[in-house]
Amino acid sequence: MVYSHGNMTEDADPWTATREVDQRVRIAAFEFLRKETELRGEVLPRPLLAQGFLFDRQRVPLIGPQGIFKPAVLPEMPLTITTVPVVEGRERPYEDQMDENGLLLYRYRGTDPNHRDNAGLRLAMRRAVPLIYLFGVVPGEYVPVWPVFIIRDDPAALAFSIAVDLKDTKVTEMPDLVSNVATARRAYVTRITQQRLHQAGFRVRVIRAYQERCAVCRLRHFELLDAAHILPDRHPMGDPTVSNGLALCKLHHAAFDGQILGVRPDLIVEIREDILREKDGPMLLHGLQGFQGSQILIPARRDLQPDRAFLAERYEIFRKAV
Repeated sequence: MVYSHGNMTEDADPWTATREVDQRVRIAAFEFLRKETELRGEVLPRPLLAQGFLFDRQRVPLIGPQGIFKPAVLPEMPLTITTVPVVEGRERPYEDQMDENGLLLYRYRGTDPNHRDNAGLRLAMRRAVPLIYLFGVVPGEYVPVWPVFIIRDDPAALAFSIAVDLKDTKVTEMPDLVSNVATARRAYVTRITQQRLHQAGFRVRVIRAYQERCAVCRLRHFELLDAAHILPDRHPMGDPTVSNGLALCKLHHAAFDGQILGVRPDLIVEIREDILREKDGPMLLHGLQGFQGSQILIPARRDLQPDRAFLAERYEIFRKAV
């Protein structure tokens, strides 16, 4: 296993001549992603990433046909690394994993450690260069994470270990990747980021399965929809799969989590009895009470429909709360 040891001396490394352009491109890429995620939310479409941005009148795409991508404007090292989107019911070529130090494992391209893409990531590791991690949530949609750093290279496992850093990390600082403080901080940020990525993926897959509609009220605005776990993620069976999820608007998600609204295994909505007796204006009447006895919307595909056993267990929790 090889560890990074900071920057090489400038006298011995041709990196001196190309450093300025490399840093400017990465700074521009980070700024492009910052603006787009502020405008569109954390999930970005592939066509936008493929189009990229202009740098000195040259188009710089952020994604290509392979997982490790170096745009033509960069002389040596990749700019982005991409994971395969989850397709419900189909296994990924590999699952994201974390190593014993809380770092994400990213697989080599192929099995040749010296393939130019793998060599490019290895060079980025030695030079402590930040990259962009594009996490596929569904086909054609990605959550960008930046900056990330290649921390370790393990040819025996055909994998690199990557760490996520805080967004305010400056590209030009070239931080020491092996300091104790930096290592501990990145391990924490990486764990939190992985949780966020998997939740983002779960949300998009569930909402897409329900055709971007709330299962209770049919509200269609994606921004106002959540993916509610039927069995919570702390439950032994609470995996982030579509069959363990319901697409709900924010009101009905809160009501579902708060045991105000229950869903029977036969897909019928029940509202808690005390809420049904309450009088509190049109929102309560039309937003909650009016859905008593209605049937929820479910996906057409059987493998994406809510698991009836999960609904039964969750309904018993609702009944006990009542």
